[in-house]
Amino acid sequence: MKLKNTYLVGLTVLSTFFGFSQEGMPLYSDYLTDNYYLIHPSMAGVANCAKVRLTARQQWFGVDDAPSLQTLSVNSRIGDGPSAIGGIVYNDANGFHSSTGAYITYAHHLLLSRNEVDLNMISFGLSAGFIQYKLDETSFLAAGDFDQLIAGIEQSATNFNIDVGMSYHFLDFYAHATAKNILNNDGINFNEQGFVFNNLRTFLLSSGYVFQKYGSDWSFEPSLMYMYRDATQESSIDINAKVYREVDFGKIWGGLSYRRSLDGAQFLEGNSVSSQKLQYFTPFIGVDYNQFTFAYTYSYQANTINFNTGGFHQITLGYNFNCRREKYECNCPAIN
Repeated sequence: MKLKNTYLVGLTVLSTFFGFSQEGMPLYSDYLTDNYYLIHPSMAGVANCAKVRLTARQQWFGVDDAPSLQTLSVNSRIGDGPSAIGGIVYNDANGFHSSTGAYITYAHHLLLSRNEVDLNMISFGLSAGFIQYKLDETSFLAAGDFDQLIAGIEQSATNFNIDVGMSYHFLDFYAHATAKNILNNDGINFNEQGFVFNNLRTFLLSSGYVFQKYGSDWSFEPSLMYMYRDATQESSIDINAKVYREVDFGKIWGGLSYRRSLDGAQFLEGNSVSSQKLQYFTPFIGVDYNQFTFAYTYSYQANTINFNTGGFHQITLGYNFNCRREKYECNCPAIN
């Protein structure tokens, strides 16, 4: 009984934060490091600069085959028109599972205001791409052993999927809605009993507002993100706070994100039954130096039962190019 309940807690932790091994690109807090395009296709080309962002994430230092993730994204407007394009490639490794994917994005931005001084814009985005899943079973069996469910080879499958999203910006306010992985994918998680995990759909809602006192070099951005996984009916919420400071060479910024699952799991603690919900604290800090961006993110799981007490480290490097003048009079870091 104790083993079973501990397993349920572990399953909830892994499925809520990391998703299953076939969810596509995992959803962490890296969108807060000036990287909203990673999770919302409608944010491609929304800024006055074209952007390149490179991230590297390593979890549980000292643990063999611990999860790691690398992403590379680029997005830009097409000339001075309302259309934009983008691309994302990523590599995600987690124990015996790994996935590699590539997406291309088209986005269209419609200005609703009469001029480019007051920001009032709605954006639409569509991403399409391929994901290759791998499962390394070569070390599952000892020499001479046989199991009809284990092939003993490196299995792989390649699937096609689509993300769609919409964004709305009005002066200092913004909101995003995205549906990720809207097509069913069989991948490699199936067996002879017919179990197939093929519903990877995840729905995201984000919203925030940037406050700044007139003439001040400081600004404050509270925001929320809600995530819902269709197959498992799990949901979580991010509560974020971000602070910016204008300086001569650019901008210094940092903040804190708190992620909490809205679903929990029970486990046996002594002679009583307890429950817990996944929760993560993620501080981050970054600097914009001229056209370059550097950020560091650290995540810590604050639960009684967890796999490892070590933190999760991530580095983000960015470069902006083909910059145009800042058109809009607003506190909108994602745009100007």
